[in-house]
Amino acid sequence: MQTRIRVLGAFLIACFAVLFVQLNNLQVRQANALAHAPGNPIGKISAVTKPRGPLLSSDGVMLAYSKPSNDAYKYLRVYPQGALFEQLTGYDSLIYGTSGAESTYNSYLVAHSSPVRTLKDLLSSHLVTDTVVTTVNYKLQLAAVSALGSYRGSVVAIDPKTGAILAMYSSPSFDPNLLASHSAKTQRLGWLSGNSGSQPLLPRTYAQNYPPGSTFKIVTSAAVLDHKPSLATKVIPTETSIPLPQSNLRLRNYAGEACGGAMLELFTVSCDTGYATLGMALGGPTLAGEANRFGFNRNPPLDLPPPPEVVATFPTAASFAQNQPGVAYSSIGQQNVRASALQMAMVAGAIANGGIMMTPHVMEQIRDANGHVVKKYKPLPWLRATSAATAAQITSMMVNVVHAGTAAGIGFAPSDHAAAKTGTAQNGPGQCCTNWLVTFAPSSDPSIAVAAVVPFQTGLGSAPQGATIAGPIAMKVLEAALRLHL
Repeated sequence: MQTRIRVLGAFLIACFAVLFVQLNNLQVRQANALAHAPGNPIGKISAVTKPRGPLLSSDGVMLAYSKPSNDAYKYLRVYPQGALFEQLTGYDSLIYGTSGAESTYNSYLVAHSSPVRTLKDLLSSHLVTDTVVTTVNYKLQLAAVSALGSYRGSVVAIDPKTGAILAMYSSPSFDPNLLASHSAKTQRLGWLSGNSGSQPLLPRTYAQNYPPGSTFKIVTSAAVLDHKPSLATKVIPTETSIPLPQSNLRLRNYAGEACGGAMLELFTVSCDTGYATLGMALGGPTLAGEANRFGFNRNPPLDLPPPPEVVATFPTAASFAQNQPGVAYSSIGQQNVRASALQMAMVAGAIANGGIMMTPHVMEQIRDANGHVVKKYKPLPWLRATSAATAAQITSMMVNVVHAGTAAGIGFAPSDHAAAKTGTAQNGPGQCCTNWLVTFAPSSDPSIAVAAVVPFQTGLGSAPQGATIAGPIAMKVLEAALRLHL
């Protein structure tokens, strides 16, 4: 009997020890993580009964703040600019959690204990919130909205030297106030409208990929100059179409145009047959390697939560084995090549920055309640896309596009000293067209790079060009940035 009692006692002591360890694990080690877990409604309700820090534009305009409310939650999150900045700010919802900068910088925005700097702070610790200052300029964002007008498309403007996102907007957009509402019905209706039809909640600027068309010739040109520079001076015969090896296909120029010449001339007039010939001479593995160096098939390290479709894609080297038609079409940004407006702004930015692609970011600095800087972003190179010499040559080619090529009729002012590349891409067999323009300025010392993309919409004509649709949009944003001295 005594043996049984001892065994039972030992078992109970062991159970108590396990219980003690688990309680400490939950209440101490995992307490913070569990309190802020997305599925913890008590933690969420606790958070919204306290103020939340504001989000500001780089020029001091309020993008999000919390105001007192006469209900159980005590504070309501407000987005005074409505849909203008939703793709940057995201939303803070009782039901659907957080997105955008609200999610990335949540730990600074939620009420948290003030840092201990003095003995007085230790004895009188209290809850504070921080202010997140973003890189996006309010006036430039308005210029992007105005430039897009009634078109559905995306515009991204970046500082090529730092990677700072200066403007980021796509239409349709979404009013995050619907998801910040304290009414569950309003939130659910907002969620349904945001994810149905044209999906205005989708951040198309960095999460929707399209065929980049002739803007990808920037990458193909870099591959030529980096790996087979003799091809740059090779004169390609003037043709309206060319036969593609290993098939009965012919690759045709836009509108049946005839073009040819050395690479500078091919780039200036955006000659598809010429660049397809260059691409096949380079070979699929070389093209694939260059695309990867420009950030394709990689997750861009943007400081916003990545949706599923964020990676720009270029076919693998292996996929080109015995597939010369695929090489030809990929070299002009067609077939299985896809990119977002952010990706192509970064491609242009890499050329503008001497071949170095900077890490894109939307946080400029974080300040505490007393205005002291808690954290400041330090520019960080992401990829060495190409050499400085190659970037300088492509810059000259892009300047020539503005002066004498496919962007000559857009209306860039001579004082802009702009460099640009147009793009007109088919969305699929017989489906026209996605319109692009990438540009940066001043070409000698770039301070702004812009990408605009407008997928083809019914009623715009049978085959609108990138210069016709996307060109004026990107130009207006670029010129607004230059006027603002950004």
